[in-house]
Amino acid sequence: MPKSKKATVMKSAALEKLVSSSMNNLQVASDDGAKAIATRSGEAKKLLAESKRISKKRAILTKRKKTTSLKLKKVADAATRKILRDVEKELAAIKKMAEKVRISKTSLAEELKGLKENQKRAATYLNVIEKADKILNKPKKKKRRRRVKKALK
Repeated sequence: MPKSKKATVMKSAALEKLVSSSMNNLQVASDDGAKAIATRSGEAKKLLAESKRISKKRAILTKRKKTTSLKLKKVADAATRKILRDVEKELAAIKKMAEKVRISKTSLAEELKGLKENQKRAATYLNVIEKADKILNKPKKKKRRRRVKKALK
């Protein structure tokens, strides 16, 4: 009959080391998450500013295109046609830029949402574990012996 292998039993020092390293990993994950959120938020602000700038530029060019085309209907000369063509080219370039920014903003928003979710999770776990540690590491209260009252005779 073959001998069965005995399962190794974990020592308390090894378990303590494992728990401690897990806590450290959770702390590192939480800190890294906070840094990543700060970085991505900065990028999102820059993209928002860029988006606003492009939007204003687009509105100005659209208005300019409208006025130039009205002017072209009144006076059809080569200079006005050239101005209108230039405005249309610039407007097309702005539309392409706006599309690129929109795509970047969308992907960044998705990433930021995931980062915030996971960082919140890690921070909550860490907070709960620290509270539990505080409760578990309280010193035991000493029980006072109750005095037995002597019966008065």
